[in-house]
Amino acid sequence: MADLFDTATNTDTPKGPRPLADRLRPRTLAEVIGQEQVLGPDAPLGVMLASGSLSSLIFWGPPGVGKTTIARLLARETDLHFEQISAIFTGVPELRKVFEAAKLRHRNGKGTLLFVDEIHRFNKAQQDGFLPHMEDGTILLVGATTENPSFELNAALLSRSQVLVLTRLSLSDLERLAQRAEKELGRALPLDGPAREALLDMADGDGRALLNLIEQVAAWKVDGKLGPDALTTRLMKRAAKYDKSGDEHYNLISALHKSVRGSDPDAALYWFSRMLEGGEDPRFLARRLTRMAVEDIGLADPQAQTICLHAWETYERLGSPEGELALAQAVTYLALAPKSNAGYVAYKAARAAAKKTGSEPPPKHILNAPTKLMEDQGYGAGYAYDHDAEDGFSGQNYFPDGMKRGVYYQPVDRGFERDLKKRVDFFAGLRAKRQAKGRN
Repeated sequence: MADLFDTATNTDTPKGPRPLADRLRPRTLAEVIGQEQVLGPDAPLGVMLASGSLSSLIFWGPPGVGKTTIARLLARETDLHFEQISAIFTGVPELRKVFEAAKLRHRNGKGTLLFVDEIHRFNKAQQDGFLPHMEDGTILLVGATTENPSFELNAALLSRSQVLVLTRLSLSDLERLAQRAEKELGRALPLDGPAREALLDMADGDGRALLNLIEQVAAWKVDGKLGPDALTTRLMKRAAKYDKSGDEHYNLISALHKSVRGSDPDAALYWFSRMLEGGEDPRFLARRLTRMAVEDIGLADPQAQTICLHAWETYERLGSPEGELALAQAVTYLALAPKSNAGYVAYKAARAAAKKTGSEPPPKHILNAPTKLMEDQGYGAGYAYDHDAEDGFSGQNYFPDGMKRGVYYQPVDRGFERDLKKRVDFFAGLRAKRQAKGRN
């Protein structure tokens, strides 16, 4: 994929029409807008360039923030031959040719900066193919990815590279880019203040997208300045970046879950809406909301799970878009419900104990004795029928003989669990009293 300020492989100036993004390519790293966190004097790239020691790099960030541009300019700053490939269009034969050419340059005293766009699309074996050429200095690898390198790249490749995170451009960055574009065009955009802000919002942090939008707006023949309504009528708002199987999917569902857990209904509704706008399946959201009810609210509000299931059923009956309102109401209810993960913690603790003591049999007094042999073996002997006991509670031991009694469920003092806590404490006290009486 071509980058925001990617230069052509031919060094001659094209004689045909050139897009605005092409004309505004930075010629030095100092001209790059944004990414001060990696390009500043005390930032990783600034320090590497100052020391004259550039290592292999992985640029992780969204589209249109300058990954290819920075890689190309790094090659220029370090006097390396710049070679660019895309993992989408490059196979093993093409890679071999790239490596052979780099070896020849290396023997002749010239290094190669190999820029690999969409590097995460190479499989693990192909990624391993870069390692020997990185280790012997044949290439200095700069990879670009929009996906989380921790999940998509080999550990061996990551250990030989430094991951640098490039971020979406801020509104101030986009405004600087817009002003640079106006200077190149020789005229101001025909937009009033609110319309200009709307244009920057439409770019959604993508510099290349902004320049493409500006080029469209600049071509309009209008009198005066357009407002935001006229702008949005003439321009289609670009779709928000959202990959239902990629990082954005997991980032947004994490944001929704943590907003619900943090009892913030406004933030929870925002992230819920962001996922719907991105094309997320409402059924996936219904499933995750039900999980939130079980995991983060639990018995502090047993009705929360019912609310989620009813919202899910309502969506199935109504479909979109009406059914999504039921899910939105479930989001609001969950965010405002009392929170407790006591049930979740108790379940995990009990599973851990069961895994550790999985061979221990139940105590014989709580086993049934349907045969004479089992009765002779002591099955059921000494069992106290709770309904016959005072308060309907015998206080007997139900854990395996010789196993220390586990305490897994510890309810919080919130919501309905406040009442359950009273019951837990009541039965614990009564159990201690009955067991003490039995020992006397």
